[in-house]
Amino acid sequence: MPKEYSRSQRVVEQIRRELAELIRLEVKDPRVGFITLTDVEITPDYAHAKVFFTSMTGEGDVPEIQQGLRRASGFLRRELGRRIRIHTIPELHFHYDRSVEEGSRLSQLIDAVVKEDESRHQDAPSADETGGEHAVGKDDDDKSRA
Repeated sequence: MPKEYSRSQRVVEQIRRELAELIRLEVKDPRVGFITLTDVEITPDYAHAKVFFTSMTGEGDVPEIQQGLRRASGFLRRELGRRIRIHTIPELHFHYDRSVEEGSRLSQLIDAVVKEDESRHQDAPSADETGGEHAVGKDDDDKSRA
């Protein structure tokens, strides 16, 4: 049986979808052009919503993007009120989501370690190439008698 979604989860998803559409089609600020909304968290009383975004231009432009989003927040909130039928339209707080960049960085580190491990494995002679177990030489034999 599929898991039922709570009302707040449905509201959060609707807010995320509507904001993404509004930002893409209605907000004319060029600072806000290349962002993706990754998540929305809402307080139980629906008074505040944290809107997480990531930028295709990287972390360097985040202060300007946040400024553009703050400037557009009144318009976005008003338009949300027209599109979503809930008693209280939340105040919007925009936060940069570093998880995508962090995930990419970790993936690159893992790939580098795997590549290094493979090159070490290819460079090291296998047991078959060295004749199996460590061969006991005459010097080793003499040391064991002493």
